[in-house]
Amino acid sequence: MDYPINLPEVLAEVQAVFDRYEDALVNNRVAVLDELFWDSPHTLRYGGTENLYGFAEIQAFRAGRPAQGQQRQLLKTVITTYGHDFATANVEFLRDGSTRTGRQSQTWLRLPAGWRVVAAHVSLL
Repeated sequence: MDYPINLPEVLAEVQAVFDRYEDALVNNRVAVLDELFWDSPHTLRYGGTENLYGFAEIQAFRAGRPAQGQQRQLLKTVITTYGHDFATANVEFLRDGSTRTGRQSQTWLRLPAGWRVVAAHVSLL
């Protein structure tokens, strides 16, 4: 089966939802972050110090995280779409006040409610 890569209209959709996620992340808009993760026990997020399985664990983590100190600079962003309903977003970032490069990977899936993160990973080099 052939999946067209980076159809312009799909790439624009994913870029827009990724930008919305990034804004919510650095401004601690927890409700938007919760909205953009798939509300499912199958969703997972591996972080720098935690492994979160299911939307409920991810939501609880976000609710308990400090509201300050989330600012970062994106060094490189690579978004790739596969067909009309699947995408990945990968970034290298530098947190304000840190010299360690971070990495973030997200798997996005178009669901009836819109684009949602179904898996994520964050780590530092």
